[in-house]
Amino acid sequence: MNFEKRNNIYRVIMIIIVTAIITFIGTSVILYNYYLKTGDGLAKTLVTTEGNGLDTKLQLIKTYLDRFYLGEINEDDMTESAIKGYVAGLGDEYTEYLTKDEYEELMVDVNGNYVGIGIYMTQDRYGNIVVLLPIEGSPAEEVGLKTGDIIVKVNGEDVTDMDLSLVANKIKGEEGTSVNLEIQREEEIITKSIERRKIEINHINTKILDNNIGYIQILSFDDGCAEEFESKLNELINKGIKSLIVDVRDNGGGIVTEATDILELFLPKDKAIMIEVDKDEKEEIIETERDAKIKSDIEIIILANENSASASEIFIGALKDNNIAKVVGIKTFGKGVMQEVVPVSTGGALKLTIKEFRTPNGNKINKEGIVPDIEVKDIEDNDKDEQLQRAINELKNN
Repeated sequence: MNFEKRNNIYRVIMIIIVTAIITFIGTSVILYNYYLKTGDGLAKTLVTTEGNGLDTKLQLIKTYLDRFYLGEINEDDMTESAIKGYVAGLGDEYTEYLTKDEYEELMVDVNGNYVGIGIYMTQDRYGNIVVLLPIEGSPAEEVGLKTGDIIVKVNGEDVTDMDLSLVANKIKGEEGTSVNLEIQREEEIITKSIERRKIEINHINTKILDNNIGYIQILSFDDGCAEEFESKLNELINKGIKSLIVDVRDNGGGIVTEATDILELFLPKDKAIMIEVDKDEKEEIIETERDAKIKSDIEIIILANENSASASEIFIGALKDNNIAKVVGIKTFGKGVMQEVVPVSTGGALKLTIKEFRTPNGNKINKEGIVPDIEVKDIEDNDKDEQLQRAINELKNN
């Protein structure tokens, strides 16, 4: 009896041991599959670097892709995309990593004579590339591009939210070649194939209005703008103008020094042009370096709208705060930050926001804009330029 009892106990013990072994083997298989095929598993078994840093996370993804991804892997393309995404994580719309090709496009000479289709463009607050004006006699005018057209694609590539300079360089190219544009005009989508030709850029338009009112439109603050502005302004003064309207509506900016050189014509020496603020909140006041060249008795009005941005806002803020000019129109765009382009060893470049600028009175511009002295909205479906007419009336009555 005792022998049978001992056998029963032995059998129970063996069953328990066998069950434990089977359970251990099953658990081991499950854990093996988990560690091999999940992110946590890879992080613990395949990545030797400790922590949750960028290198660790990228190595985790790379290892998993190398082991399981079905298609081909181009390391160079993936590295460039990874850097782009890393910089984009800042959430700054003006800071970005440029690939080697994008950087070379950005560095293409955009000044003076160039080969393209002949349009002035801007970028609205929604990232749309908008045609401001086709240049007279240009290929763009010949094919019927119009003010307000939105360029959606260039040669099949979507350019919405793309840097304006990059879009411009994609449209430009060798003389005699063509570029295909997809245009949105109200609710209609239009495709245009436009031949590239050599284009002569004029930054400034001028005329004399009633009551000897001079009118100067600055289309962009590109290279050579200040020199052309001074020349055209002297022509108006020699023709006897008594007051002046400077139109920077739809001027999205350009080279800051071109704007400050024009300001030197109007502001006395040692007057504040703007205040630069760095990441440590250190302020530097930028001042004029020479005496004004323009007679102080010429009354000036600036026309501005929601597309007046960047260098245009520096120009507006300096004349407004120094009581040199009144502003007529609507609140400006609100781009009050400066960017610097820094080449990197990859052949690409980092375009990053390095400073904020404020008006001479210390007013913030970025994401706020400049409020005009006299607000006049642009009425759609009205051929009459209400803002210009209000400026003319202000000068006539003074």
